[in-house]
Amino acid sequence: MNVLGLFWRNLVNGPATDPYPFGPTVTQKRFRGRIEFDAPSCEGCKLCERVCPSGAIKFSKDPGGLAFDCWHATCVFCGTCEFYCPTGSIHQTDDWSLAHLQEDKYRMVEHGLIPNMTCSECGATALDTAPMRNTRPPLTDEEVATLRPMCPKCRAKFMKNRKKP
Repeated sequence: MNVLGLFWRNLVNGPATDPYPFGPTVTQKRFRGRIEFDAPSCEGCKLCERVCPSGAIKFSKDPGGLAFDCWHATCVFCGTCEFYCPTGSIHQTDDWSLAHLQEDKYRMVEHGLIPNMTCSECGATALDTAPMRNTRPPLTDEEVATLRPMCPKCRAKFMKNRKKP
């Protein structure tokens, strides 16, 4: 194609790139961007930490509970953690603009905390995790509300004595 034909085609079709950061841009559907963590829906299984291929996700004990950290400088945005999370407490956003200064690279972390609580049945200290949802038959909303403030031992007793339809 000659230069004038190429010039005419580009003039008619317009620019082929987005004007980011000087104008609006579109993120594609199902884009895998920055990780977000929803602590109230987490059941504390730490499966995301075990399946993360880059080792970006770490859980650690904290005086206030169980701390979650996802290092965005290490994350490869593969989506494995979101895929394997049984409760959907980890999901990827469409936030792809993670540009930062060199001195801020260790601040690119998604923090979360699953707090400690006192068991409503025995008074023991336990993590305030979501009850497991993969039970047969599925838990009702009333059962979830009953199980939420219980420690794992009291939850096991409740599930053992649960009336099955």
